Amino acid sequence: MSNNHVIQIAPSILSADFARLAASAKEAIEGGATLLHVDVMDGHFVPNITIGPPVVASLRKAISSDIPLDCHLMIENADEYIPAFADAGADWISVHQEACVHLHRVLQHIKGHGLKAGVVINPATPIGTLTEVLDMVDYVLVMSVNPGFGGQKFIPSCLEKIRKLAAIQSTLRTGFKIEVDGGITLENIAEIVRAGAEVIVAGSAVFGSGDPRKNTERLLKTGREANLLQV
Repeated sequence: MSNNHVIQIAPSILSADFARLAASAKEAIEGGATLLHVDVMDGHFVPNITIGPPVVASLRKAISSDIPLDCHLMIENADEYIPAFADAGADWISVHQEACVHLHRVLQHIKGHGLKAGVVINPATPIGTLTEVLDMVDYVLVMSVNPGFGGQKFIPSCLEKIRKLAAIQSTLRTGFKIEVDGGITLENIAEIVRAGAEVIVAGSAVFGSGDPRKNTERLLKTGREANLLQV
């Protein structure tokens, strides 16, 4: 692992207070967050229902255009909804390998809207299932919990998956970022960064208790220090 990566914190608004969503998001941004993670769930692919394009559009109006909205589509038939999320103001869109029968085409569709395209894999999905799309994605999102609900514990075996992906990233030099989502805390972020993660999605660790600004500052500081210590 090189230490040339830029560590970013992407607060997951799923854990924010929806009654004051824009204000909570802005507090995290003041703490150093450089993008916002938006969990979109349909109640079919995952056992929960969250938000859709109208909330993304409202958030886009409230938040500076300098802050990308990273929309994680945990939904079936994702291809049908890409135009709506693009119109609502999404900047990054990621789709699940497990939910897309024609993954290459869906990723092309995202890029066709001028957005960054990401592919997501669940904890039980091997890295090898992504071989044919790694040259076209902007980022790979490794789920370190089973998707559906916030507040779950990090699955330790996902560290090895992150390391494997980082080794491929280094070998291929394709430029994709490694994003990790699920169970990330102040206690484990350093280990996750050292494994190769660059974009850290944090929900409960940012919005669960205390001040979102200070929580974000602490996570970012710990993550960056871990990155700098790598040889």
